[in-house]
Amino acid sequence: MRPATSTHSPRLPVLRLALRHRALLKRSPPASVCAYGDGVAFPSRALFVDVGVTVAVGAAITVAISVATEQGSRPADAGAYLFGAAMALVLLGRRRRPLTVLLVSSVLLFGYYSANYPGFAPSWALAVPIYSAALAGRLAWAIGLPAFYFVIGYLVVGVREHNAPFATFAGFLPHVALCAVTILLAEVVRSRRALAEETQERFRQAEQDREREAARRVAEERVRIARELHDTVAHSMATITVQAGSALHVLQDRPDDVRTALTAIRDTSRGALQELRATLGVLRDGAESESYGNAGLDRLPALVDAVRAAGVPVTLQVTGRVVPLEPPADHTAYRILQESLTNVLRHGGTDVRARIRMTYDPTGLAIEVTDDGAGGSVPRAEKGGHGLGGMRERAESVGGTLAAGPRPGGGFVVSARLPGGAR
Repeated sequence: MRPATSTHSPRLPVLRLALRHRALLKRSPPASVCAYGDGVAFPSRALFVDVGVTVAVGAAITVAISVATEQGSRPADAGAYLFGAAMALVLLGRRRRPLTVLLVSSVLLFGYYSANYPGFAPSWALAVPIYSAALAGRLAWAIGLPAFYFVIGYLVVGVREHNAPFATFAGFLPHVALCAVTILLAEVVRSRRALAEETQERFRQAEQDREREAARRVAEERVRIARELHDTVAHSMATITVQAGSALHVLQDRPDDVRTALTAIRDTSRGALQELRATLGVLRDGAESESYGNAGLDRLPALVDAVRAAGVPVTLQVTGRVVPLEPPADHTAYRILQESLTNVLRHGGTDVRARIRMTYDPTGLAIEVTDDGAGGSVPRAEKGGHGLGGMRERAESVGGTLAAGPRPGGGFVVSARLPGGAR
């Protein structure tokens, strides 16, 4: 051990975008970053770099051995150059086993010194293993092993050559500085790689969040379309069924009433077809989702007239100063009234009467639809369909609430509260 004294919105376009994005993800596999020293296979370019580093270090060690001179040492022979070649060849495994390479290099260097060959600075053989070990996070080993050689070498050279302490330290200083710079460089590279991996992980998480958000919007869009179709078809079919039954009932005795019933069937069917075309047009053309949600309280008189024409008396009571609602709340209010009256037609039985009470106040709109039919004896949510659940979802989607259930005195009641705000 005798060192010489010489010298790295919720909207339908979202559905299409999500489908295109998923197709792209299937066609292009995600990139991966290999952590340093994790034992995975490396591309051929890294192998070429390692071979080049091995050759350069081997040449530097060979030159250092050939020019090294030291009193009392044996001449450099084939064994000395074999030690040098071994110190260089072990560098080929520095990526997979960086700490092992550092330890093996240190043992070979110790064996070279122990064989009494002319000493040369340990930094020539240990610089690259130190860099690899520090880059792999083995900082204590990367600092401890060269420090051990420098301390022992300083003591041996100082005792053997009887130099002044500062003169001996000056001879070691360039090599100590080289090892220190090597360790600092490795730390900088390791920090940048860690930052790059963290950034990539954040991008991956953001990508997953975008996919989940797209899937959530697609699901919301699907539920919204289902509600629109349900409200349109259920109300229209219920009205048509009641009118057709009335027409058959009075066909012989009151032919004028048949004309009224058939006219109501025609008008209801026409309106239903128009709404279905609008909804299906959104699916076909990818238009804005609000385009099929344009039914609002301005259509309430026509809705009430249609239910009355089906034979159900309806009383409409509006209190408070009427303030137009925001389009989503306005559409929700209409759909709640439509579904409530549809349930009256379907479940209320004969001689049923319905009453609508709408109360406007500064905080919003309160809706109450009651009937005195026989349908309140069994909760309507248990009779099949998703009308009550759909109404509750609609109300909650705009920040409102909805409750429904049988009345104590018979019949059924639907109560909803929707937030206000002028259009």
